[in-house]
Amino acid sequence: MSFPKSVFLFFLLLVPLFSWAQRPATPAAKPATTGKNPPVELLGTDEFVGGEFNGVKIRKLLGNVRFKQGTTLLFCDSAYQYLERNTIDAFSNVRIVQNDTVTITGDKGFYDGNARTARMTGNVVMRDPRMTLTTSLLDYDLSKNLAYYSTGGHLQDPENTLDSQFGYYNTDSKVFSFRRNVHVVTKSNEIRSDTLQYNTLSKVVYFFGPTRIIDKLNRTLYAENGTYNTLTKVADFQKNAKIETPDYLLGGDKLVYDENTSYGIATGHVSMTSKKDNLVIRGDVGRYWRALGKAKVYGSPVMRNISGKDTLYVAGDTLISVEGRPAPPPPPKPKPGIRFQTTAPLPPTQKQLNASVLYVYPRAKIFRNDLQGACDSLTYDRQDSVIYLNKKPILWQEQNQLTSDSMEIRLRNGKIDQMRLYANAFSIAEDTLLNYNQVKGRNMVAYFTDSKLKKITVLGNAESLYFALDGDTALTGMNKAVGASMALRFTEGKKAPKVTYYTNPDASFIPPHELKDEDRKLKGFQWRATERPTRQQVLGRQFGKPAKPKAKAKPKSKKQKTAPKARPVAPNRKAPVATSKPASR
Repeated sequence: MSFPKSVFLFFLLLVPLFSWAQRPATPAAKPATTGKNPPVELLGTDEFVGGEFNGVKIRKLLGNVRFKQGTTLLFCDSAYQYLERNTIDAFSNVRIVQNDTVTITGDKGFYDGNARTARMTGNVVMRDPRMTLTTSLLDYDLSKNLAYYSTGGHLQDPENTLDSQFGYYNTDSKVFSFRRNVHVVTKSNEIRSDTLQYNTLSKVVYFFGPTRIIDKLNRTLYAENGTYNTLTKVADFQKNAKIETPDYLLGGDKLVYDENTSYGIATGHVSMTSKKDNLVIRGDVGRYWRALGKAKVYGSPVMRNISGKDTLYVAGDTLISVEGRPAPPPPPKPKPGIRFQTTAPLPPTQKQLNASVLYVYPRAKIFRNDLQGACDSLTYDRQDSVIYLNKKPILWQEQNQLTSDSMEIRLRNGKIDQMRLYANAFSIAEDTLLNYNQVKGRNMVAYFTDSKLKKITVLGNAESLYFALDGDTALTGMNKAVGASMALRFTEGKKAPKVTYYTNPDASFIPPHELKDEDRKLKGFQWRATERPTRQQVLGRQFGKPAKPKAKAKPKSKKQKTAPKARPVAPNRKAPVATSKPASR
């Protein structure tokens, strides 16, 4: 063989070796892909090393690494690119940019080009034009545009901040979903919940579990379902909704509250509670003006006021409660040698602001165990414990019926202390023989001790008519008196009161045989016992006890036969022995 020919054959043997050595180092080679998504494209790097490690084709990239897949860009300081798997392990200053809008940074990342998913770990920050999310681990599905974390995250936008244990973010709808230990802080309040959503476009919070919104004045809004607009500050609660202040509580099935106007409206099983005086109002619809300290309830509303062992119920078509406010500070004391002009009295409107008042109208009704009543409208001054009854009220206290054009009920320590009757006052009491003892006059004051009637003072045009009884079974006569004014004192155990006349009395005693029908009643007499409100009529469905369902009787089995009743056996006698007769053929 000649020398030139042998040299030529030697170079032919070396060509495969050179080609193998150069092939992995060629950047133009493209990784394989098994999915529908295109392969991840390497845009550039400072240093490139390629080869096979444990049978897997890998590119080791160092310095200013850049990848692209569709509209997604990936940047990092170094990376391993797995060609056949179409995946990337990225290290240090990792950054993913999608559609020039969503940017995710972290210490380390893994990118799957076939599944179009990414996982970022270590100081992860996700940004879009509307918010910034920080967490320690973030998974991002680029196909569904969904990012989620489970190791705790912190969201911040120009208006609010939010923290939670778990979170999901849809980069298309711009809606976040949060779970467990959710805490939102806005400019005016903070929200705590277990499950809620937040729209970064509309700035609306949607919650699906127990949620509390607490403002800077320690007022709390609570609900288990609803929405809250962090821009308009309007809350729309849909389940077990409540507004709570240090002194007041308003709740219902649904509640809409506007923080800007401090106005709220509740519907369905509305309940309003005044904590300081043990007062509760229930109804179908409630309106609340926080700035005015005013609440209005209608739809069969009922008020309950517990005082000691006594409970007062008041019902009507509409109930309005006005909370008391602190009285203005007193004027400064004059210094020696300086004269101050006497201050004018406060106008009535200012005085009313210092009281806690309940207004009930129309068709107002009262129920206590020792007192029942009805009138067109009433006013309950809770600060002074006075109930004003207007437009021909009527009251029943044990066996006494009282009527007049208007009345006052004065309470002391939760018990009846006085009743004041103004204009056309009339008192009627039924005795054991169905006679009617009567007192009437222009005005009248009834005095009570431990809620027992002890004295009645009649002022102007006083008249009285009392029947004298022998025990509880026999009528001995009737006492009749007329005078300018009189006082009747009631002693326990005695049926007839002791009457004291102040000026020009005219009294007479009529024996039973001389009594006529027209003598038994004073002018204007009306016995209205059928109008006396019952407990159920006043409490209605708001405080009435629900009827207990009757237990269904268990159906008897067809095979089971009832045992025959045992016949009584006389003493010292043997019980008869039962015998069976043969069946007839």
